[in-house]
Amino acid sequence: MIAFGAENLSDSELLAILLRTGGKGISALEIAQKLILENKNIAGLVNKSIEDLTKVKGIGKDKAITLKAAFEIAKRLQVQSKWLSETKITKPRLLADLVIPLLRDEPNEKFYVACLNSANKLIALKKISEGTLNTTIVTVRDVFKKAIETDASSIILVHNHPSGNAQASRADISLTQKVKKGSELFSIKLLDHLIVAGNKYFSFVEENLL
Repeated sequence: MIAFGAENLSDSELLAILLRTGGKGISALEIAQKLILENKNIAGLVNKSIEDLTKVKGIGKDKAITLKAAFEIAKRLQVQSKWLSETKITKPRLLADLVIPLLRDEPNEKFYVACLNSANKLIALKKISEGTLNTTIVTVRDVFKKAIETDASSIILVHNHPSGNAQASRADISLTQKVKKGSELFSIKLLDHLIVAGNKYFSFVEENLL
């Protein structure tokens, strides 16, 4: 890396640097090449659990933790670097472009509240809860607690459907209606509710449900 620069290294070489050392009879580079080959590319590794990673020859818990930390940093950087662009969230697609990379490959449902200031700029994306493949528990109180903590003027609900079906469920619609009522009480406007499913998204505003 010192000699040629990080941008000139292959995916396998970059992974090998994170692994630092190999295992019995196998080098760090060989482990990295095997990881990428078995998962098609680095993107295929992002949501592997620590347990999955440790099943690979030459990867113990310490190496698996290092890889998971690196993948999580990469995901957050992808999202957070866009937050700093000062883009106003004036339509659902703009926020969808920010959150799809964060949620599209998640194996479980995760629920967030996007907090915006009075200029409609994103100031925080707060996780409310994480559930199972098909459900997560969210309360109106939790949503507005995060909104008040960030001094938000308005909010957008965001969660994913790991099933790949972007359509809103009855539970999604019911929760949105409850949060809308709460928004009137707290004087924090609910702008939308986005559901991410793979590279697709569902917007309550675009579907005239809000």
